[in-house]
Amino acid sequence: MQVGSERARRTLAFLRHRISSGEWPINSKIPTEPELMQLIGVGKTTVREAVRSLATVGILEPMPGIGTFVRSRMPVSSVLTDYLSEFSVSDLLGYRRALELEAAQQAARHRTDEQLAEMRRALDPSNPPPEHPFGRGRGRAPGQFHFLVMEASGNNLLVGLYAGVVRALRQAIAAGTVVEMTDIASRLRDHLDLLAALEAHDVPRAAHVMAQHVENDLAPADPS
Repeated sequence: MQVGSERARRTLAFLRHRISSGEWPINSKIPTEPELMQLIGVGKTTVREAVRSLATVGILEPMPGIGTFVRSRMPVSSVLTDYLSEFSVSDLLGYRRALELEAAQQAARHRTDEQLAEMRRALDPSNPPPEHPFGRGRGRAPGQFHFLVMEASGNNLLVGLYAGVVRALRQAIAAGTVVEMTDIASRLRDHLDLLAALEAHDVPRAAHVMAQHVENDLAPADPS
């Protein structure tokens, strides 16, 4: 992730900090270009250079006419995403399920109080969910809460693989080959059940809740 000027490096550091700290959650829209220029005190070219650098590694995703969205806290391997896109959506969803189950079990063992607090904030109904670019009825890729569970597993390889899976899933959702199967209320209930299992260090319960959630969350689109 190389940027040229000192201003661009400072801008890149500013963006990375806002993302890695969780101030800009996964799937949230970052401030507009003029807002970033004012926040950081740099010009348009510098902002674009830093945003383009983060977009290249999958941390940000610009969507013309909509805005730029946070997609990961860490760089995402484009090689992995391209590789995953060669498989069927059923295979992709199955791989996602395996990663989610392992992460839930490891998070139940290793999560910290600080990580639990961050998960609670992500599920707090007083905090509006991140703006979602696909629109109602188009399905949604796993978001902030799932990434927090992955990070709480303590396994950076899991986090990196999962970021690639989510990027591939997002492409499948945009193409209409993967659809959402649950509503917001059901998704929140599952997340709260999982949070309770993680809080109690209940490994079997965490695995059970995550398995049920992932099984019902996303599915291949009906070819008919």
